[in-house]
Amino acid sequence: MPEPNLLTSPDMARFAARGFLRFDAVVPDEINAQFIDEVGRPPDAPLIGEKLMKAYVRLMGASDLPLVRPGTPLADAYPQGCALDRILKLPDVAGAILSLVGPNCLFDHHFLHITFPPAFYESMGTPQASQPTHQDSTIDTRRAFDLQIMYFPHDVSPEMGGTRFIPGTHLRIVSEAAVSRYQNMRGQQHVVCPAGTLLLLHHGLWHGGGVNRSEQLRYMFKIRLAPTVRQERLWNTSDLDDQDNRQRPIFFVKERPDPEHIHTILTTPEPWFEADTGRLEYLNRIRFWRHLTGDDTFDADYWVTRVENEPA
Repeated sequence: MPEPNLLTSPDMARFAARGFLRFDAVVPDEINAQFIDEVGRPPDAPLIGEKLMKAYVRLMGASDLPLVRPGTPLADAYPQGCALDRILKLPDVAGAILSLVGPNCLFDHHFLHITFPPAFYESMGTPQASQPTHQDSTIDTRRAFDLQIMYFPHDVSPEMGGTRFIPGTHLRIVSEAAVSRYQNMRGQQHVVCPAGTLLLLHHGLWHGGGVNRSEQLRYMFKIRLAPTVRQERLWNTSDLDDQDNRQRPIFFVKERPDPEHIHTILTTPEPWFEADTGRLEYLNRIRFWRHLTGDDTFDADYWVTRVENEPA
């Protein structure tokens, strides 16, 4: 098996700052086709008139995807040679998993998310609506994080209503669907992508499914993974150096900052940030980066240092 391609430090900083990494068309067409065959794609017609959960149960019951118990080591979760096993062994995917949740990570759950076309809802006489914005599971105050892999096995067009998510929300601790009243936020993204695209999310990132206005079913398969080791310096850290711990001039500067500098990545605002509480996200990101590097002295642009200054 090829060696995993570990993430770089700028990659990890982008994950720390924005809560996701995207790999477009990383899964080859052959594996995408195998996954669709294993999932099963029944004709759309028999779904018309069925209740939503009944349709889900019938689809999942006909699938060849395995049933896996929570807490199963990921290495034992999928039969060798099945599409999901092959996906997780791709060098870029295996490297990202190692970089984010480390070796011997545990399977939490997986689920086949299906977004139905308008005819399905018309046959039931119910309106079509997007999934509410939410943060998965429950109130979670850990610094450690689970990884959620979203896999799109076929092309997703704008009409298919791909998963929407709001970059940078992962460090805002909320109670699952308490944020469902936020229907649209500045900077939110909708997944429009080629087949075989993976979205790797921090478990806290706010997201929701869009409305499928096409005539086809839209599939998204999600796998949640949990670490068994401290998530400290698991990526390729060969590009970290002393410059990352040196403070640079701020506010009054004479040239644009390097966009690949760790400090720049951690202090680049999202469009939904505002001048008050938006700045608190810089502190959240810096403290998260301290956790990832194991360096409690790290700071970016003096944001945390100035509030920690307590002379004796």
